Amino acid sequence: VQLVESGGGLVQPGGSLRLSCAASGLTFGDWSIGWFRQSPGKEREGVAGIRRRSNSPFYAASVAGRFTIAQDNAKNTVNLQMRNLKPEDAGIYYCAAGLCDRMLVSTEYQYWGQGTQVTVSS
Repeated sequence: VQLVESGGGLVQPGGSLRLSCAASGLTFGDWSIGWFRQSPGKEREGVAGIRRRSNSPFYAASVAGRFTIAQDNAKNTVNLQMRNLKPEDAGIYYCAAGLCDRMLVSTEYQYWGQGTQVTVSS
C-alpha cells in the first residue's frame, strides 16, 4: 500500500487549497481514508475522513463547514478541499488508510503517506 499526498503550499488567511491523496495497493471502499495534520509541538489530530463501505464523511469540529473530503474512485484519490483557511490550520497534512470505523483516531490507521506542508500566513 502506498499513499502519496500533494497540493500543499503557502496560502494567505482566508484562502483555499486542495490536497490530494493518491492511493495504490488497496481497493477503495474496503478501507477508510483519513486526513490528519500535525504542527510543531502538537499531537497529530484527525481532520476529516471517509468511512469504508458507507463512504460517509466525517469532520473535526474545527474544520466542519470549511473543509470537504471527497473520494474519486476512478482516480483512486481522496481529495481534501480546504476553504477559509486560518493560521491554526497550518501543519503537515497526512493521509492514512485503515480498516477502521473511528475516523479521526490516528492509531486506528495502518498506512500513512509522507505528508504535505500547509502554511497559512500573510
